[in-house]
Amino acid sequence: MRKPYRHRPGECGHVQAPHALARARLFPCGWRCALHTPNALAGKPEPPPGPGLSPGAWTTPSPINDSRVHDQRAIATGKRRSHPAAYRAAQAAADHRTELNL
Repeated sequence: MRKPYRHRPGECGHVQAPHALARARLFPCGWRCALHTPNALAGKPEPPPGPGLSPGAWTTPSPINDSRVHDQRAIATGKRRSHPAAYRAAQAAADHRTELNL
């Protein structure tokens, strides 16, 4: 009885018998050569090489930024205790009446 073929990293792990194509890449489905990539098997073109998605695609909007704005408003209105200097600075930043000359 023959031993089953043992896959080695860097070799194409497609269901067919192993072949001698070099430069296999790791995909979620295993190691694949250029002929057996998921896109090639689906009949789709390979994506062009490049940096990929922009950094903003991997980030999600943070609610922390919004909480900082609300925090500054709370400090300015006196609803949140803070150091007197921080209170005055927040009041000056939030007080738009001085611009209107009221």
